[in-house]
Amino acid sequence: MFDRILITGGGGMLATALKASLVTRGFSFVAADRAALDITSEQSINEIFERVKPTLVFNCAAHTKVDLCEQQLDLAAQINGHAVGTLATLCKTHGSRLVHYSTDFVFDGHGIVEAGQVRPYRIDDPVGPLSAYGRSKLLGEQQLQHVNPPGWIILRTAWLYGRGGPCFPATMVKVARDGKPLRVVSDQTGSPTHTVDLAEASLDLLTAGASGLFHATNSGQVTWFDFTRTLFPTAKWTSSTSTRAQDEH
Repeated sequence: MFDRILITGGGGMLATALKASLVTRGFSFVAADRAALDITSEQSINEIFERVKPTLVFNCAAHTKVDLCEQQLDLAAQINGHAVGTLATLCKTHGSRLVHYSTDFVFDGHGIVEAGQVRPYRIDDPVGPLSAYGRSKLLGEQQLQHVNPPGWIILRTAWLYGRGGPCFPATMVKVARDGKPLRVVSDQTGSPTHTVDLAEASLDLLTAGASGLFHATNSGQVTWFDFTRTLFPTAKWTSSTSTRAQDEH
């Protein structure tokens, strides 16, 4: 189906799961980590396209540190926004498909109320990011759709966790092992999503010939507080709230 696959952000958590899924399905690929590809450099992106000549690109490169994005506005916009436009342009030139990963942070987080209840976001709900991270990821979506490379896919996801990189469960376990108290908010609700499941969903969409904008998370919902309690079921807990943003993609 795809004989030349390129993965950007190839050393990260999502790429780790994606590589394993591709191997299982018998696909070969080139995974470019930061040392092999500077996603902020148009020249670097051009060079790897000339070398790999990809027919399919998975863009796993992202600046995902939400709080740090507030201090690094230009870098966040470059990695999460303008670099996506560059990738999309080259994919269009080379006739390559592009799978790009975005986030629920493109919304304002207040949810959509129907019949007195908050429902999950749909792809046609109005966006309205409140953070630099969310704005930069929305910029990437907009640039990709403006360029419109063939058969593009955007997958908005949330609360990623898995092997191969920093994630919320791993952070909580490390804090606990270090003997520090765990302080986790209970007023933020989401759908924790395993990277393996997101990788498999990505490949399933491609196999089915799908294209366009999708929301892809694991089913169900939980607060950060209750998510943490599942990691330490015998611990004693006190509920707390906060407005601080957290995200893993």
